Amino acid sequence: MRDKFYETSPEAVKIQRSLGEYLAAGPLGKALVELVYLRVSQINGCAYCLDMHSTALRKEGVDQRKLDVLAGWREARSLYSEREQLALEVAEALVPNTRDGVSDDLYSRARQAFDGREMTDLVFTIGLMSSWNRVAIAFHAELPRRAPAKAAAE
Repeated sequence: MRDKFYETSPEAVKIQRSLGEYLAAGPLGKALVELVYLRVSQINGCAYCLDMHSTALRKEGVDQRKLDVLAGWREARSLYSEREQLALEVAEALVPNTRDGVSDDLYSRARQAFDGREMTDLVFTIGLMSSWNRVAIAFHAELPRRAPAKAAAE
């Protein structure tokens, strides 16, 4: 059995959560932050975070279809705004950590859609989610218990 990180290091959890609250309340908007969290969690393979952020996006009213095809967003660009596409592209350039990171071309294109604070917040959003993913995976965070979903009518 793994330690319960939220019990063994409550101050670290509090700091991470406060950064998340700051980012969600900032100019990127909660829905875009959650979308980036979900894509980063897909790349990192964190089931706990995938569950959490897909649930949060549905609560934000994001179309389920957008969530269903997120891993293949480049093939479904019409579902995503230009800002969402650029945020997802920046996320994919940084996760997993790459030596090259965000190219000058991508940075320039992203800065046309995001002001300085938004661009900085976007990079912090990606870093924060990667950090949470690593914590949840290392400690085998269990999915919350929920009632089984009813099958959609065909």
